Amino acid sequence: MGVNVIDRFRLDGRVVLVTGAKRGLGKAFARALGEVGARVAISSREQADGEHTAAELRASGLDVIAVTGDVKSYADVEHMVSQVESKLGPIDVLVNNAGICEHLPALEVTPASWRDVLAVNLDGLWFCSQVVGRSMVARRQGVIVNIGSISGIIVNRPQWQPAYNASKAAVHQLSRSLAGEWAPFGIRVNALALGYVSTDMSPVPEEAEARQRWVEDVPMQRMATPDEVAPAVVYLASEASSFATGSILVLDGGYTVW
Repeated sequence: MGVNVIDRFRLDGRVVLVTGAKRGLGKAFARALGEVGARVAISSREQADGEHTAAELRASGLDVIAVTGDVKSYADVEHMVSQVESKLGPIDVLVNNAGICEHLPALEVTPASWRDVLAVNLDGLWFCSQVVGRSMVARRQGVIVNIGSISGIIVNRPQWQPAYNASKAAVHQLSRSLAGEWAPFGIRVNALALGYVSTDMSPVPEEAEARQRWVEDVPMQRMATPDEVAPAVVYLASEASSFATGSILVLDGGYTVW
């Protein structure tokens, strides 16, 4: 008799690292992964922020720890991964969630602003993937879920965000590159391209033009919530998606169908 379908979504005992998880999407991802049995490490740049979120998730009965590190620093990433391995063991699933965005027209983007967005969204994801990937390749198993965006597919309106768009397009292609190279080692790499999600940092806009583009232009006529997109991360992290690698899973309420 085969494995029950629901059981394919379980991650019992698997060690998962979610970067940038002190709030918002990262926190929702950590909660969902913990609810299917994973032992979750959440990373943040400030220890107090991470510990607060981890304590909140543990109060819900989940197995969660906090680690500290700035994904822009390769040394920090190595230390962060070392913390997870020493406390929980080798990382089975990496969720590259840490990211930032700046809304600026192209001619107003400074070199420092451009570099900061790319350093977090692309360099940080690359550093984490390479450091964790070494162990995964050696063990010949592992899953990486990269948080991309529809901004890597379309150009958002009314805000201009060229650095963010470029970074997310690169995330999608890097995901494909790693998927192809590491598939022979039993490692799957996929990306989740999210549409507009309402969080404390990015609530439903009140300004008319932004509301039209972010909400009214969406076929489903609303933004997503973190909790409803988090199960997609569970899917990509689990054996439920065992034949998926190099995929960019779009979850946008239909935004990109127009």
